Amino acid sequence: MQKTVSIPLQFSGRGLHSGEYVTMTVNSAPINYGIKFNRTDCPDDTATIEAAWDQVELSPLCTKLVNYHGISVKTVEHLLAAFAGCGVTNAHITVDGPELPILDGSARPFAFEFVRNGLVQQDAPLKAIRILKEVAYQLGDAWAKLTPSDTLWMSFHIAFDEKVIGVQDKSLCLSNGSFVRELCDSRTFCSNKDVEAMWANGLALGGTLENAVVVDGNEVLSPGGLRHKDEAVRHKMLDALGDLCLAGAPIVGHYVGHCAGHATTNGLLRALFADPSAFDYVEVDAAMNATLPGVNVSLDEFPLVA
Repeated sequence: MQKTVSIPLQFSGRGLHSGEYVTMTVNSAPINYGIKFNRTDCPDDTATIEAAWDQVELSPLCTKLVNYHGISVKTVEHLLAAFAGCGVTNAHITVDGPELPILDGSARPFAFEFVRNGLVQQDAPLKAIRILKEVAYQLGDAWAKLTPSDTLWMSFHIAFDEKVIGVQDKSLCLSNGSFVRELCDSRTFCSNKDVEAMWANGLALGGTLENAVVVDGNEVLSPGGLRHKDEAVRHKMLDALGDLCLAGAPIVGHYVGHCAGHATTNGLLRALFADPSAFDYVEVDAAMNATLPGVNVSLDEFPLVA
């Protein structure tokens, strides 16, 4: 069944890249509405932005959506990951600026509030995208692929020069609350040596040690250190789940990412939808529903974080 939030939920804070203070409200939405953003600081007839793979404009370090009027909203991936991980399929989001609040740099604040306040099962069938054959996309040394699977699996490989990150690999089945247990609290990360370069290019203006994991060689500069030894690869998986949410329906397949970022995952979705023989839409029955992310999620499954 389709699902939406039960009550309006408000989140406020600075955007990671713009540094602007913004307020965002996640509202319930009717059956078959999908996920849409509305910029309250823009004229009403231009302000709606659909969360869809073909609305993505390539942007460094985040996912940016742009509508046909040129109105955009960026850093949407953590909220979208929370939607996907909690099974939310319909939501109307209002925001009074060009970027969503970064909060603690993870998806946990969003997902926790969704579950704490309750989600509404809507009396309408849910369709999923079932992967029928392998589809791949490569961007430089990075690549990603989708292969057939009975449920959503995700495997990821990263390699960074910083010793505290290094090479990390992780594979997860994202059924039955795995997202909230394993991924949702993992924060965005960066190297200390890259911070000044990002600032010089107008990026990460709202970044602090409180909303990102900043590393320097063997050292973690953010207070409290890492939430997981492999927090970096977990966050990359979180980002990928958020970007896959732009497919417009849950994906039943195995996503494999090799040093993949937002552009790689979006390129993979474009390759998928360019090949109608690679997938089909299936109505979710009880057996498939039991394997989807967001089923049987409770507050007890959220990791405790500092």
